[in-house]
Amino acid sequence: MQACPRPADRGCPTMDELIETRTLPLMAAGRARGGRATQQDELVCLHDLTEDARLLVLADGMGGDGAGELAAEGVIHVARRLWERGAWREQPGPLFLETLCQEAHLELRRRGAALTNGSQPHSTVVALLIKGDRCSWAHVGDSRLYRFQGRRCLDQTEDHSLAQLKVRRGELTAEQMASDPEQHKLLRGLGGPQPPQVDHGCAMLRPGQAFALCSDGVWEQLSTLELGQLAQRRDQRTGLHEALTLALERGGQDGDNVALIFFRLGWMDWLWQRGSGRWSAARWFPNRRSKTAA
Repeated sequence: MQACPRPADRGCPTMDELIETRTLPLMAAGRARGGRATQQDELVCLHDLTEDARLLVLADGMGGDGAGELAAEGVIHVARRLWERGAWREQPGPLFLETLCQEAHLELRRRGAALTNGSQPHSTVVALLIKGDRCSWAHVGDSRLYRFQGRRCLDQTEDHSLAQLKVRRGELTAEQMASDPEQHKLLRGLGGPQPPQVDHGCAMLRPGQAFALCSDGVWEQLSTLELGQLAQRRDQRTGLHEALTLALERGGQDGDNVALIFFRLGWMDWLWQRGSGRWSAARWFPNRRSKTAA
């Protein structure tokens, strides 16, 4: 795809046409290619009505010659398979997410072994499992999860990158990470020679809380404050669309793929869910600057 700074003037697709979005009860998700020729960001939102459970997964693929797209699709394929198998019913949330990450890693290894062009599919992953009022999340790489109470950020995953390591050492501030030349050199990812080390988090879900899961194409362009404000929009689709539009505009002609999922539990939603009603079951699966392993 050739990036167009003024799509309407050049006969290119408008911003609305470039962004894929879908909304579900309590959730909104979307993505766009940005200035990249291919889309290596994939995501899925799954909902089980009877158990009041949701699984949100986002993957950002890495690798040339189609390996990045293959990798991200492989992560989502495994998430769907485990969900449909019902493993999340039998396992505690963190164990299920650990299983998801490890099986996705093995899937990418299998896909890489089948390639004849020497490409190696690698991917990040960030996943959130919500069962009733319990939330568990896991991530590998530099795709992020944020948890907000109102506009206050309660939790943020820590990237597995050389830039994040510099922040730990005091060589870089968190605000400088997005522009650091080593931001895209990852220390962990799925599909490498060794099983990934997965980071986990958990919390109780409270009314007024919101989650944002995003690829680096989003968080490099939007501040935590901006994400918190947009994640709390009453109209989730509008907030999501504005976030993706900002990321695309700021990324410019050479901007990365962008992918984002919002989940928000408002007070009225919380009260209604504890009454006799339940949201209808729904699921969605729509359907990059390259990273390098450090």
